[in-house]
Amino acid sequence: MTFHKDRPLIVQTDFCVLLEVRHPTFEEARAGLAKFADLVKSPENIHTYRMSSLSLWNAAAAGLTSEEIIGFLDRLAKFGVPAAVKQDIRRFVERYGLVRMERLGDDLLLISKDVEAIKEMVSFRSLRSYGLCQVDSQTLRFSARYRGLLKQELVKLGFPVEDLAGYSRGESLPIRLRTEEGGGQAFELREYQRSAVDSFYREGSLHGGSGVLVLPCGAGKTVIGIAAMGKLNCATLILTSNSTSVRQWKREILDKTDITEELVGEYTGMQKEVRPITVATYQILTYRKSKDDPFVHMDLFNKRDWGLIVYDEVHLLPAPVFRVTADIQATRRLGLTATLIREDGREEDVFSLVGPKRYEMPWKELETQGWIASVECVEIRVPMADKEKEAYLAAAPRQKMREASVNPGKLKVVRELLDKHDGEQILVIGQYLEQLRQLAAATKLPMISGEMPYEEREALYAGFRGGTVPVLIVSKVANFAVDLPDATVAIQISGSFGSRQEEAQRLGRILRPKAGTNRAVFYTLVSEDTKEQEFALNRQLFLIEQGYRYRIEWADGSKEAVSI
Repeated sequence: MTFHKDRPLIVQTDFCVLLEVRHPTFEEARAGLAKFADLVKSPENIHTYRMSSLSLWNAAAAGLTSEEIIGFLDRLAKFGVPAAVKQDIRRFVERYGLVRMERLGDDLLLISKDVEAIKEMVSFRSLRSYGLCQVDSQTLRFSARYRGLLKQELVKLGFPVEDLAGYSRGESLPIRLRTEEGGGQAFELREYQRSAVDSFYREGSLHGGSGVLVLPCGAGKTVIGIAAMGKLNCATLILTSNSTSVRQWKREILDKTDITEELVGEYTGMQKEVRPITVATYQILTYRKSKDDPFVHMDLFNKRDWGLIVYDEVHLLPAPVFRVTADIQATRRLGLTATLIREDGREEDVFSLVGPKRYEMPWKELETQGWIASVECVEIRVPMADKEKEAYLAAAPRQKMREASVNPGKLKVVRELLDKHDGEQILVIGQYLEQLRQLAAATKLPMISGEMPYEEREALYAGFRGGTVPVLIVSKVANFAVDLPDATVAIQISGSFGSRQEEAQRLGRILRPKAGTNRAVFYTLVSEDTKEQEFALNRQLFLIEQGYRYRIEWADGSKEAVSI
């Protein structure tokens, strides 16, 4: 085996790939790996990626071939690529599309040129309840009502089905994109936004119509969703994370299209409007009076003949909505997200029920093009005073994270950062309301939480956007879909630090392009030598996965800063 010491990768037989961080081609290698592998470890010098069946199926669905993947690894691997790994890459990639789903009248067919694949599916006991009927050696027939459930089960069995069974047209609704926004500014899709829409639509063919588009916060996912609506011209149900996001979608639809206000409905806890375009929250769909009662509003999926369902923040899709989605596979489905990572591990369900990844735009590529801000990520480790450290050590395991998160020593660091960035638009973000209230009282700064009336909250957001409120303290209510375009600094004092999806949203609060230098800073305060520091490793994974350099500093100056 030839050794190429000038190359950055080591490809292991266990499907792991090691990447040298300090290699001159690190950025190129990282960007290439992200297309078909997941980052699992990120120490200072060597990052570890792992290929999986799902990561390779998503790569295949996005148009990457096994030979392109193998060629990339061959070109950058120090010791070449083990023959067994090459064989497995080909096997997994070729599995996508090995079985097709097509329509025949009121029934559906599973078709494969691989006779052995058909035999294998027939042999699975878990598939017998779906009434599979063998037509010939290459074809199975089943009822259309099992379309979603069967795809879901087949993915678990290692058969990622390519769904070519088509979609219902839905209720017709002409939607035309404007050439200028409501404020008179010229409006047109950016090149990557057009590419994302085209990847989903695929010229209206059976190969398009379902799937997930992955783009960073600030890249205009809402605009992409609206453009997809303009391609299909049909009644659309949009599901999103909270009421603020509902109103943001409505504003953008009215601003970017010729749709009039009476055609756009809000379906939330406050009002229940079902109109040709309806924007609803996941919370209202999953509301029920008690654990044993039915979901009161889940019939929204059937209240109109929807031609498209948009799942905003698809990584947050609740389990009950997955179950309904399995029943509406004849309706086109578009997932939008900044990250495919789900905290519940149900990425396979997103793949099978909403659709595979159709398009991904790397965060750093958008930064290079100037569409999002250049962000510096800094973790500041804050020591705990003796009294607080004793309380932390004595706390029950489940309470240790909270004790570490609310470390009073963080207040001094926040004050120092506020002084350092005086005159800039700053968000201070936290998880625990009592901690935020104490911070607001100590600094005399305004605070927003879910308890605040909507009108007051919107007034503060407006003040922040307008520059009259330079600093806001916000709870996790600001994690999702809040338009705060002028934030240049985020200070995260507590959070679900094991949550990579939360990190994506909080980082997104400062990613939108800035006038001038187009730079921003994302600080995270972490109590030193605690559970909080351990959970910070997940955050590092996400940020490094997106191509960001990550610096660790010590608040007391006890150690030199470390860049990862």
